[in-house]
Amino acid sequence: MKVSVDRSLCYGSAECAHRAPAVFAFEDGYGVVRSGGADAAGDPRVREAILEAAEKCPSQAIVLTE
Repeated sequence: MKVSVDRSLCYGSAECAHRAPAVFAFEDGYGVVRSGGADAAGDPRVREAILEAAEKCPSQAIVLTE
């Protein structure tokens, strides 16, 4: 799974970093994918957290592709 954050949509709620801290961080007022963070998506718990973060993102800025 490829994970990214569309900075043009993100308005800095930090929901992603709260829900999946192993994958997302909050930097300069925006959510970002940690270096190597998406590699952890092989763990079912982390994958579930990523999916939840994407679903709950109020700006729908998280982009997931297989």
